[in-house]
Amino acid sequence: MLTGCQVAFIGGDARQIEVIKKCSELDATILLIGFNRLESQYPGATKVNPSPEIFEEVDALILPVVGTQDDGIVESIFSDQIIILKDEWLEALPDHCVIYTGMSTPYLEQLASKYNLKLVQLLERDDVAIYNSIPTVEGALMMAIQNTDITLHGSHCVVLGLGRVGMTLARTLHAIGAKVFVGARKKEHLARSYEMSLTPFHLQEIKQYVQHCDILFNTIPSKVVPAEVIVHLPSHALIIDLASNPGGVDFRFAEKRGIKALLAPGLPGIVAPKTAGRILANVVTQLLIEERQARGGK
Repeated sequence: MLTGCQVAFIGGDARQIEVIKKCSELDATILLIGFNRLESQYPGATKVNPSPEIFEEVDALILPVVGTQDDGIVESIFSDQIIILKDEWLEALPDHCVIYTGMSTPYLEQLASKYNLKLVQLLERDDVAIYNSIPTVEGALMMAIQNTDITLHGSHCVVLGLGRVGMTLARTLHAIGAKVFVGARKKEHLARSYEMSLTPFHLQEIKQYVQHCDILFNTIPSKVVPAEVIVHLPSHALIIDLASNPGGVDFRFAEKRGIKALLAPGLPGIVAPKTAGRILANVVTQLLIEERQARGGK
């Protein structure tokens, strides 16, 4: 339980609502900043106007998945006002307060470092990334179906990267009957692809393996699909880039050549915000409980 734990939420989208609900169920005291348009009410949750004083007893500060912009603006779809994470707010936080965000920015990192506050990037955690790979892959399959005139069953699919998303994607494509070719650099990823009955290849061989590709899925956040690779793709091929922005594809050249290339980061929050929110809620509340236990339950 989180009885006696004071949690402040600043901004967010539908995913944040699931975290608020979970904290409420666990009896936390909740402060909501940037939620003036939120109609639902949750036990223990109070909408407040931000001031340094309200942060003095906060045990955890929870920001949206996207954190803040470089100028400190915090996204909030439930507010009709611009919210900027201010220096004096973090200065007022207790030393033990932990800041939770999906991803960080230099602005946020600088503030956390300035006041010696612990900053947890949830999307960097293996458990969150693996859970999120499920809605990410469902969204990728939806995009593939919507943007092709063939079935995925029997299609020639190339998956670049066998990390947390790539493995779930390759396994799912194989399960529905696609012919899956996995490009990777690490020997263990090539070995795992072989063990999964997929066709592995080293990324140095990519030009050879994309020549008959129907759909190319990239999960590697570096430029692994430049122009010299795209020229070897069939004209009907579809590229879906799941890597974080700006992706790993030369989109300008793909468009020039007439190949449809889609950048699709952040799919969990788009295709399944409730599920994505529950994933974050379960992880965040467990971390809050662990932090309280580490401080002797105070």
